[in-house]
Amino acid sequence: MDSTELLPERALTWRFSRSSGPGGQGVNTTDSRVELVVDLTALPDPERLVERLGPVLHVTASEHRSQLRNREAALARAVERIERARQPDPPSRKARRPSRGAKLRRLEDKRRRSDRKASRRAPSE
Repeated sequence: MDSTELLPERALTWRFSRSSGPGGQGVNTTDSRVELVVDLTALPDPERLVERLGPVLHVTASEHRSQLRNREAALARAVERIERARQPDPPSRKARRPSRGAKLRRLEDKRRRSDRKASRRAPSE
């Protein structure tokens, strides 16, 4: 799905600041760090998103040197988080009895642990 379909421009707020870390001559003058704020209440069917992510989603990107690439990275990250939040919950685990093999492994481990600790004790006379 295209990010413009999923995130209308009216729901996005962009902020730019100086990125931290090493850099060249333009490190103190370029606002390459991007913060994207997405108003989730402005999206279609916001109930599930607001329940899982809250009313506002904050995403930052500063891994690239150019502001444009950081904007693309932040937008992609926001779309990915929104799509993941829209996924249905995984089916709940049903409680089952332990298998025979699991019981035998547990008892064998208990026996081994008991033997190990018994070998540390002083022999009884």
